Amino acid sequence: MIRATSIIRRDAVDSDRIVDIITLDHGDRHRRRILLNADGGTAFLLDLDRADVLEDGDAIRLDSGWLVEVKAAAERLIEVSTENPLDLLNLAWHIGNRHVPAEISREAIYIAYDHVLLEMLHGLGARTEIVERPFRPVRGAYHQHEHGGHSGHHHGHGHG
Repeated sequence: MIRATSIIRRDAVDSDRIVDIITLDHGDRHRRRILLNADGGTAFLLDLDRADVLEDGDAIRLDSGWLVEVKAAAERLIEVSTENPLDLLNLAWHIGNRHVPAEISREAIYIAYDHVLLEMLHGLGARTEIVERPFRPVRGAYHQHEHGGHSGHHHGHGHG
């Protein structure tokens, strides 16, 4: 079985070494150890030291040195927008307070489809549209990759 033990981040990928592509949704891009089958048929065991997020454009290094590029799959998302940027910031706070993964752009916030959140957003005055597109949520401030392994849930707010 081909093994893969490291991730090459998008900005360091050597495109000449890519032998296959694997298309994964957001949930499947957070992994440590799993058997995977790339789109072109390459089967391999992803075997990382710790769970990590495979971002769109990253590559998985096979034990042969070849790479499998990671592609974010299209998913059913809620596109959240408003007329006023301050209102969009307010909605971002409400989404973040529920610890919902979110992709944030200048014009909109994208979250995974959830009918309860959709109703909440409507109640807060948001414009929403259901879209199908790759989901690339912001990585958390305490993500292990950026901050040397700190991964707690330590903050001083209530969840009401």
